[in-house]
Amino acid sequence: MGNKVGRRWWSFGAALAVLAVVLAACTPPPNDPGAPPTTLEPLPEPPSSFSVLAYNIAGLPQGISGSNPERNIPLISPLLNDYDVVLTQEDFDWWVPIAGLLDFANYHTRLRADAVHPWRTARHPGPEAVGVDASSRGLLVGDGIGIMAKYPLYDERVAAWHDCFGGALPPGAADCLAMKGFRMMRMVLGDGLEVDVYSLHAEAGGTERDQELQVENFIQLAEAIEEWSEGRAVIVGGDTNLHIDAHPDSGDGQDAVIWETFLTRLGLVDSCDVLSCAHPGSIDKIAYRSGGGVVLQATSHDLPRARFRTASGEDLSDHPPVVVEFDWDRAAG
Repeated sequence: MGNKVGRRWWSFGAALAVLAVVLAACTPPPNDPGAPPTTLEPLPEPPSSFSVLAYNIAGLPQGISGSNPERNIPLISPLLNDYDVVLTQEDFDWWVPIAGLLDFANYHTRLRADAVHPWRTARHPGPEAVGVDASSRGLLVGDGIGIMAKYPLYDERVAAWHDCFGGALPPGAADCLAMKGFRMMRMVLGDGLEVDVYSLHAEAGGTERDQELQVENFIQLAEAIEEWSEGRAVIVGGDTNLHIDAHPDSGDGQDAVIWETFLTRLGLVDSCDVLSCAHPGSIDKIAYRSGGGVVLQATSHDLPRARFRTASGEDLSDHPPVVVEFDWDRAAG
């Protein structure tokens, strides 16, 4: 969530606060009934390449989102089928009861309705499960992070950032209204080979406190990857909110330092750097490394904006889709 979205959140949060007193006893929505059970069965003939899409779908409630989710999310859903692995942000599958009264509660189901990916992340387990004190921060929605794949996924792990800045009133970018953080799932490529896939959404905003939290976010994520994925192949994708170009929220170059420090610590490479992509300043990124007997190599990097537009030419989200093609093989020896 950026600063413009943050301002829309402030009015939304105030309106919900009035209704919350009356409807606090409402029960939260059920788990996503379309999420299939996890299986470890490998693909019968695993291919040696796959595609990864990272996409912030702008799934905040209508009028708050930087896009038009009621119209656009059903249009996004079938477009996901051209990609083997889909990492989404602002794809909310948990919310406080009051937010569930809005059409917003249907967005997550609509996004997945026409997608054919059989393996998917489960519903967010809620604030208590990830150590978030919902009452102290005005929390309204979950992390908005999802993973879907045509390859088997298992061992899902969910984490929220240790801290946040910005609520229903300024300053900040309203980050505390969501349980932003990251999710990981192990993906079975076949032939006994796996890669750990991470989808993330980092702190937004350009204040000094936002900058401090961005540093802390990527330290926390690095520590989790070191613990969960030591020696393993890894793909990390999503909305980093790190501006490594000359952007007003770049922290005078500190965002680039945060990203480079994160990559170096974990032995990751940015697919955009590897391929000298045409859009190095995008905050939506995909990084990776080989490991665990798997050799990964990015072969193409694209922001297919034209494909993710309405018939009249409007973008389906206020973020571009990022697509990276990977080749993979068993490490020699």
